[in-house]
Order: sequence, then C-alpha cells, then structure tokens
Amino acid sequence: MDNKELGPDVPQASHNEKDGLGHSHDLPPSATGRRGSTAVNIVENPLKRVTPEQAAHDARVFAETHGLSEHAELFSRAALVARNQEQFNMVKELKEDERQALEYERDHKWHGPKMLWYSISLCAIGAATQGWDQTGSNGANLSFPQEFGLDEENSVRDQWIVGLVNSIIFLTAGLIGAFIVDPLNHYFGRRGEIFITACCLTATPIASGFTHSWQELFAVRFVMGIGIGAKNATVPIYSAEMAPARVRGALVMFWQLWVVVGIFLGFCANVIVKDTGNISWRLQLGSAFIPSFLLGIGIFFCPESPRWLMKHGKHAKGFRSMQRLRAHDIIAARDFYYSWIIYEEELTVARGAGYFQRLWDCFAVPRIRRANYGASTVMIAQQMCGINIISFYSSTIFRNAGYTAVQALYASLGYGAIQVIATIPTLFLIDTKGRRTLCLITFPFMCVFLLAAGLSLLNHSGSRGAQIGPVVLFVYLFTIAYSLGEGPVAFQYSAEVFPTIQREQGMAWAVCINNTFAGVLGLTFPRMTNAMTPTGACTFFLPLFALGID
Repeated sequence: MDNKELGPDVPQASHNEKDGLGHSHDLPPSATGRRGSTAVNIVENPLKRVTPEQAAHDARVFAETHGLSEHAELFSRAALVARNQEQFNMVKELKEDERQALEYERDHKWHGPKMLWYSISLCAIGAATQGWDQTGSNGANLSFPQEFGLDEENSVRDQWIVGLVNSIIFLTAGLIGAFIVDPLNHYFGRRGEIFITACCLTATPIASGFTHSWQELFAVRFVMGIGIGAKNATVPIYSAEMAPARVRGALVMFWQLWVVVGIFLGFCANVIVKDTGNISWRLQLGSAFIPSFLLGIGIFFCPESPRWLMKHGKHAKGFRSMQRLRAHDIIAARDFYYSWIIYEEELTVARGAGYFQRLWDCFAVPRIRRANYGASTVMIAQQMCGINIISFYSSTIFRNAGYTAVQALYASLGYGAIQVIATIPTLFLIDTKGRRTLCLITFPFMCVFLLAAGLSLLNHSGSRGAQIGPVVLFVYLFTIAYSLGEGPVAFQYSAEVFPTIQREQGMAWAVCINNTFAGVLGLTFPRMTNAMTPTGACTFFLPLFALGID
C-alpha cells in the first residue's frame, strides 16, 4: 500500500474545527495525545513560520535538488507569494508579467487555461457515468425479469433475485471498489486508475446486454459495481488535485450536479429505445457504456495529477503537469511548491502511519471519530430517506400506480429532469445558507411529500388521471426537496469534515456506507413492495427521517 496517498492540500483553515453539522471544537495540535496531530488538519501556512528570506532560500534549494534547477529563481519568488497569497503585491521580486497574472487570477475566480477546464469537464463525465449506470436498470426492470422467467408477482424467491440483480452494483461498489482505490492509485496513478475503471464500465454495460440468464447479469453487474466504487473514489480526488484552491469547493457540488445529469441522460436513453421490442432492456442496460467510453478516451489527453507525481518523487514531471493546468508559470510554481510544503508537513504529522493505521484512526481518534460520525450520519440519511428507491425503481413504481410501461418511462424522465433543475439552486445556497440549515428545512418537507405519495397509492376511485396524478406530483415534490438539501449536502459535507491527512480513508468509509445502504435498499425493495404493499414500502422510510434530522 502507498503510505503517502493523502488528500489535496488545504491552504487555509482554522483551529476552530467543526465535527458535526455545526458543532465547534477548539483543538490544539496535541489534543489527541497520540501521534499528535494526525487528528487535526494542517491548519496554518507553514511558510509563515520562517522569514521571507528563508522561504525564498528553501524554495531555491527545493528546485535545485528536485530536477528543477532552471526554475530555481521562479520558485523562490513563488514561495514569497505562497507565504502570503493575499498580499502578493508586497513581493518586490515579482516580474511585471507575474504580478499581472496574479492580479488577473485574483479578479477572475474561474479563469484558467483550456487544459484545466477540459480535465474538469472530463471529471464531470465521470460523475455522469454513475448516474447513467444506475438508471439503465430502472427501465430494464420493466422487462428483464420476464425475459429470464422471473415471476415477481407470485414468487418470493424471484422478488429477492430482482432486488439482488439491481443492488449488487452498489454492494460491491461500497464493500470492494472503495477499498481498492489505494493500491490502484499507487501502481497506476490517477489517470491510469480512471482509465482502468472506465474500461471496466465500458465493457460491463455492453456485456449486460448480451446476458442470457439472471446469473450472468448478476455476475456482470458484480464487476461493474467494483468499477463504480473505484471510479467514484478517484475522480473527485483527481479533480480536486488539479483545481485551484479558489474553486475546489465548488467542484464537489458540480460532482453531485453531474451525477443527476447522468441520471437524466440514462432516463433519456431508456425512452429513446423503448420501441425496440424484446431487446429494449438490453439496450437500456448497454447504453450506460457511452459516458464511460468517452471518459476512457478523454483521459489520455489529460495530464497526470501534479500532486500524485510529486508524492511519487517525480517532481519535474509534476511541475510540467501543473504548468499545463495554470495560466502562468508563477501560479504553477506557487501552487506546486505550496503543495509540496503541505505534503512534507503531513508526512511529519503522520510519522509513517500506513493506510490501515489511518483508516483505524477514523474510529479510534476522538476528533476523527466525530467527523466520521457526522459523515456516516448524512450518508446513511441520504439513503434512508428513500430517494434512491425512486432512482432504481421509479418506472416500476409508476407502472404499479397505473401507468403503462411507456408512460412510466416518461414519468421517470420527468423525475430525472426535475432532479437536475432542482439541484442547480443549491450551488448558490449551500455556502450562503449552510449545510445544516438546508437539511433541517428540507427534511420535514420530504417526510410530508413521501407520506402523501404513499397514501396516494391507496386511491382507487375516480378517473385514471385522478388516481395517478397525485402519486407523480408528490414524488416530484419529494425530489425537489431532496435536491435542495440532503442530495448535495451528503458528499459536500463528507468531503470537508475529515482532516486533510485522513481524507482518503474517511471518504472511502463514507462512500462504503453510502453505497452499502443503497445496495441494501435496492435488494429489499421488491420484496417490501409485495409484502407490505407499495404504500407500506413508502411509509416504511418515514421514521428513518429522524436519523437525518438528528
């Protein structure tokens, strides 16, 4: 295992850490008493501990000893900028073009070279892959059970089989995929790992379309889940390690947005192939190869993560990679050198702690345990609110409510479109209103709308439209409330709450929790629907909202 796989650096932070959804704890570096500050973030700029002259000298030595001698003076100036990034104009050693580049960066938050935005756009495709993968089976659920001779109506065994086929991608994503990220990244790099998982997620949807039994489909989706878990844990890290600090936080939100875009595109594909007869479910499952194929091809044109190259001793290559991702050499040198400083600080803090030791610290160290509790809570709450039951089985739910198979596909398409539209405002609300506030406001509405949707399924009087309309309406309203709160908050909060040095292990555990509970729900819902009726299955989730509100 690679003992040096750490999360992206965080330029600014505070000792006043928040462990939960808003609870503060003032922690000195030695608060835990064990390996010191493995339990806390690197919370100050280490360059401020030395004089400007010493900072410039150290940067010059760094360049000369790491194959960057021709850039020694550039790094000395970059160190002075990194020492006090807000007051770079006080650095007299800067050249005029360097000063102008820094001023332009300050005044234009989203400015960057084409390669930066190409790479980030490719990461968005990686997020869309997840959404598309899970909605392909949504439409296929209407016909693949009959193709394989499964009787969902009368056979308890077959109900469990349908649930197992649907849920296995999330069970393996959480229990296997999330935990093979460290060795894959160590041996193949960020780009290599993304390419391998893209190949997996290109081949497995295509293979799904050629299966001849539920056992074959199960086996293919088993492998697909491993690829999903590994990809989902790496693409956000790759994106964060490439992005400038000023936009890094927003990229976490864009991940959630593009996941729901992928869900919508998957529903579009389901509708497009609806009239192809007996092979429609095969095309619905197979269409999920499209974003993965684009991801696998596109990743070849992206640079490797500068931080990954740096952590593996390839400093010259890492700096060249950073130059492709920044608008000016002074910006590239500043970010690359500061990343190295933070990395060295983290190595000192970790004192050789390996991957499994850092994973154990997520449960043993009080500060990290509180962060883990908060992240696990929001991840479980995201699943236990029942939203992914709609993502997995909306077409089945709408058909059971009285729609035809085609109408159910269109209703699911509307669900996907609403999720995209409702997620966009959260990009602007999450930092102004706060994560906890959004959850506390939206959870009661979600509870009411889900209850109303479940009760609407009991209405069997009046016209067909009067019976079906309320079900669709309340499902859509529930989706809007989810998209404004718990949907984007879960991953945003989990990505932020862990100390930098624990971020990969903490996020691996959080993703494991999220995907495993998604798998459990996907496994049990077909049986719940038949044993408890659709209304009972919907209202089952209502008491679980207390977990999220707590």
